[in-house]
Amino acid sequence: MTVSGKITNARKGCPPQPPRPQMATKRRKDMRFVSFYPYFCGMKYVLLPLGCLSLACGIAGIFVPLLPTTPFLLLAAALFFRSSPRAYAWLLNHKQLGPYIRDFRENRSMPLRAKVIALSLLWLTSLHCFFIILDHWALKTLMAAVAVGVTAYLLSLKTKRKKDANSA
Repeated sequence: MTVSGKITNARKGCPPQPPRPQMATKRRKDMRFVSFYPYFCGMKYVLLPLGCLSLACGIAGIFVPLLPTTPFLLLAAALFFRSSPRAYAWLLNHKQLGPYIRDFRENRSMPLRAKVIALSLLWLTSLHCFFIILDHWALKTLMAAVAVGVTAYLLSLKTKRKKDANSA
């Protein structure tokens, strides 16, 4: 995998290619991996646009109440990590978006103000949809289940306090 401590093919973003079998007597398992090698290298061309789409949804989630911001940013970070180290570094070092990802990655925490705003907007829009917009009982049940699930998840995260931010 490495040559003298350096990762091979790091510039291309492709995994290192295994040595090709030279004889027909090699195991079939090796041949199968070699035949699918271009698929692994080409995945960065699929993951990068998916990361951009997830990033766009995360940015939209800042303004749209029921669209979550942090999960989409985390998904974008994971996709960028697999496809483009440059995009991953940009996202982590971004002035507004980077702290969401860094806080969650390092502490699995969320600021108290963000928790309160998220839960308030979640329940305001959920109750509005439940009582005014939705008619069918199955949709109301689904809406209530999603709201309860998201609430449970947000409350399970650690709360980042101001003194934690100053000490870090």
